[in-house]
Amino acid sequence: MVATVKLNNGKSMPLVGYGIWKVPRENAAESVYNAIKLGYRHIDGAYDYTNSREAGQGVQRAIAEGIIKREDIFVTSKLWNNYHKKQHVQEMGQFEVDAWGIGYLDLYLIHFPISLKYIAHSELNWPCFWTDKEQTKPTPLDPTPLSETWAAMESLVDQGLVRSIGVANFNAQLLYDLLSYARIPPAVNQVEHHPYLVQPNLIKMCQESGITVTAYSSFGPQSFIELNNTDALKVEPLFAQASVARVAGKHGKTPAQVLLRWATQRGIVVIPKSNSVDRLKQNLESTDFDLAPEEIDEIASLDKRLRFNQPSDISPQYRIFD
Repeated sequence: MVATVKLNNGKSMPLVGYGIWKVPRENAAESVYNAIKLGYRHIDGAYDYTNSREAGQGVQRAIAEGIIKREDIFVTSKLWNNYHKKQHVQEMGQFEVDAWGIGYLDLYLIHFPISLKYIAHSELNWPCFWTDKEQTKPTPLDPTPLSETWAAMESLVDQGLVRSIGVANFNAQLLYDLLSYARIPPAVNQVEHHPYLVQPNLIKMCQESGITVTAYSSFGPQSFIELNNTDALKVEPLFAQASVARVAGKHGKTPAQVLLRWATQRGIVVIPKSNSVDRLKQNLESTDFDLAPEEIDEIASLDKRLRFNQPSDISPQYRIFD
């Protein structure tokens, strides 16, 4: 049975999902299909990942073969920064629904709380998502208020294009502001969350406000080493941390399973990716044991307030976390 959390609109969201960030486009259809065959019922994507169409083909194949029905799978995608204006939210919401090809999205998130100058999606090619289309300089900011973007997101729900809406990379103050005028409150806030970046006050604020937290980069530096992230290269891998290894040994689990359970036991959704079938299976099976309260606290004590996904590393004008 798939472990789930209940969102503030009554919808159920699987606690463990398959994240498709950095899944190559040419492999996405097969990877998603195989993840579903293994038992995954939650796929976390984004326009920014450039593989929505292919990932959707994997979902469609699983549906066509009778492995799942549409209502059995929970698909998340995200609105990119260049499309915060009302008309572009509508355009890109429809674009993502069409790309996935499964009728609607279960969850659609504002990817970052920053609005950048519009660039037509036909001209926005990887890796220029944070730069102009010539890939020569950072994209200028665009003065679109969050209230305009959110009203357009609500319209997507009204039209039946998406079932739930939410945000990603939002701090508490932005959430309080959003909640003050939202007709449909955000169901989810997806943030970087791991033992090196615990963010306890943000997690508590979200949960007190009825907003489910999804953690990305649950393994900390692991996801960023291949990107030559300076902080990721110089810090000890979480898998090698003595406390994590000791807890894993005590429970007969892998360090990865312990890191995931550290989050899910507190009601936080996780979306790990792996290229290994064995590790994918292990990740999915990370909810069948419980950590002791003192083990959760011990792992949380590793907190370094170390953020690996830092847009200001691209340009000082993107200081959304500072």
